[in-house]
Amino acid sequence: MVDDKVLEEIKFHQDVVEHDSASPLHRIREKELEISGRVLKAKQKADEIVADARRKAAEVIGKGEAEGDKLARDAEASTMAGAEKEAAAAKEKAAAEAAEMEGTLAARRALAVDAIVKAVTQV
Repeated sequence: MVDDKVLEEIKFHQDVVEHDSASPLHRIREKELEISGRVLKAKQKADEIVADARRKAAEVIGKGEAEGDKLARDAEASTMAGAEKEAAAAKEKAAAEAAEMEGTLAARRALAVDAIVKAVTQV
Protein backbone atom coordinates (compact mmCIF):
# COMPACT_ATOMS: atom_id res chain seq x y z
CA MET A 1 0.00 0.00 0.00
CA VAL A 2 2.86 2.38 0.77
CA ASP A 3 4.43 1.72 -2.63
CA ASP A 4 1.16 2.65 -4.37
CA LYS A 5 1.05 5.96 -2.49
CA VAL A 6 4.65 6.76 -3.38
CA LEU A 7 4.03 5.94 -7.05
CA GLU A 8 0.89 8.06 -7.02
CA GLU A 9 2.79 11.03 -5.59
CA ILE A 10 5.57 10.68 -8.17
CA LYS A 11 3.02 10.59 -10.99
CA PHE A 12 1.24 13.61 -9.56
CA HIS A 13 4.44 15.62 -9.36
CA GLN A 14 5.29 14.66 -12.93
CA ASP A 15 1.84 15.86 -14.00
CA VAL A 16 2.33 19.12 -12.13
CA VAL A 17 5.63 19.73 -13.91
CA GLU A 18 4.00 19.01 -17.29
CA HIS A 19 0.83 21.03 -16.62
CA ASP A 20 -0.09 24.22 -14.94
CA SER A 21 0.23 23.80 -11.19
CA ALA A 22 -2.01 26.79 -10.54
CA SER A 23 -5.20 25.09 -11.73
CA PRO A 24 -7.83 24.34 -9.08
CA LEU A 25 -7.89 20.64 -9.95
CA HIS A 26 -4.17 20.37 -9.30
CA ARG A 27 -4.51 22.20 -6.02
CA ILE A 28 -7.33 19.88 -4.95
CA ARG A 29 -5.28 16.87 -5.97
CA GLU A 30 -2.28 18.24 -4.10
CA LYS A 31 -4.37 18.69 -0.95
CA GLU A 32 -5.78 15.17 -1.34
CA LEU A 33 -2.26 13.78 -1.52
CA GLU A 34 -1.18 15.88 1.44
CA ILE A 35 -4.12 14.60 3.51
CA SER A 36 -3.48 11.07 2.29
CA GLY A 37 0.13 11.41 3.43
CA ARG A 38 -1.00 12.63 6.86
CA VAL A 39 -3.44 9.74 7.16
CA LEU A 40 -0.69 7.31 6.16
CA LYS A 41 1.68 8.75 8.77
CA ALA A 42 -1.05 8.61 11.42
CA LYS A 43 -1.79 5.00 10.51
CA GLN A 44 1.90 4.08 10.69
CA LYS A 45 2.19 5.79 14.07
CA ALA A 46 -0.94 3.97 15.28
CA ASP A 47 0.52 0.66 14.06
CA GLU A 48 3.74 1.42 15.96
CA ILE A 49 1.77 2.27 19.11
CA VAL A 50 -0.25 -0.95 18.83
CA ALA A 51 2.89 -3.02 18.23
CA ASP A 52 4.60 -1.37 21.21
CA ALA A 53 1.54 -1.99 23.41
CA ARG A 54 1.42 -5.65 22.34
CA ARG A 55 5.12 -6.05 23.10
CA LYS A 56 4.69 -4.48 26.53
CA ALA A 57 1.62 -6.64 27.20
CA ALA A 58 3.60 -9.75 26.26
CA GLU A 59 6.37 -8.68 28.65
CA VAL A 60 3.88 -8.10 31.46
CA ILE A 61 2.26 -11.47 30.84
CA GLY A 62 5.66 -13.17 30.78
CA LYS A 63 6.70 -11.49 34.03
CA GLY A 64 3.35 -12.39 35.62
CA GLU A 65 3.65 -16.02 34.60
CA ALA A 66 7.24 -16.20 35.87
CA GLU A 67 6.26 -14.62 39.18
CA GLY A 68 3.25 -16.94 39.44
CA ASP A 69 5.45 -19.97 38.83
CA LYS A 70 7.92 -18.81 41.47
CA LEU A 71 5.16 -18.21 44.01
CA ALA A 72 3.68 -21.62 43.24
CA ARG A 73 7.06 -23.32 43.75
CA ASP A 74 7.58 -21.40 47.01
CA ALA A 75 4.10 -22.36 48.25
CA GLU A 76 4.71 -25.99 47.26
CA ALA A 77 8.05 -26.06 49.09
CA SER A 78 6.50 -24.46 52.19
CA THR A 79 3.59 -26.92 52.17
CA MET A 80 5.93 -29.88 51.68
CA ALA A 81 8.13 -28.71 54.58
CA GLY A 82 5.06 -28.43 56.82
CA ALA A 83 3.81 -31.84 55.75
CA GLU A 84 7.24 -33.39 56.39
CA LYS A 85 7.29 -31.86 59.91
CA GLU A 86 3.80 -33.21 60.59
CA ALA A 87 4.81 -36.65 59.28
CA ALA A 88 7.94 -36.67 61.48
CA ALA A 89 5.87 -35.64 64.53
CA ALA A 90 3.29 -38.35 63.80
CA LYS A 91 6.07 -40.92 63.37
CA GLU A 92 7.64 -39.92 66.70
CA LYS A 93 4.23 -40.06 68.42
CA ALA A 94 3.53 -43.49 66.94
CA ALA A 95 6.96 -44.76 68.03
CA ALA A 96 6.35 -43.43 71.57
CA GLU A 97 2.91 -45.06 71.69
CA ALA A 98 4.37 -48.34 70.40
CA ALA A 99 7.09 -48.23 73.07
CA GLU A 100 4.47 -47.52 75.74
CA MET A 101 2.35 -50.45 74.51
CA GLU A 102 5.38 -52.75 74.52
CA GLY A 103 6.05 -51.74 78.15
CA THR A 104 2.41 -52.36 79.08
CA LEU A 105 2.49 -55.68 77.20
CA ALA A 106 5.65 -56.79 79.01
CA ALA A 107 4.07 -55.95 82.37
CA ARG A 108 0.83 -57.74 81.54
CA ARG A 109 2.56 -60.72 79.92
CA ALA A 110 3.86 -61.86 83.27
CA LEU A 111 0.36 -61.55 84.77
CA ALA A 112 -1.16 -63.40 81.81
CA VAL A 113 1.38 -66.21 82.08
CA ASP A 114 0.70 -66.54 85.82
CA ALA A 115 -3.07 -66.59 85.18
CA ILE A 116 -2.74 -69.26 82.48
CA VAL A 117 -0.40 -71.40 84.57
CA LYS A 118 -2.75 -71.12 87.54
CA ALA A 119 -5.76 -72.04 85.40
CA VAL A 120 -4.00 -75.09 83.92
CA THR A 121 -2.61 -76.33 87.22
CA GLN A 122 -5.93 -76.07 89.04
CA VAL A 123 -7.78 -78.34 86.75
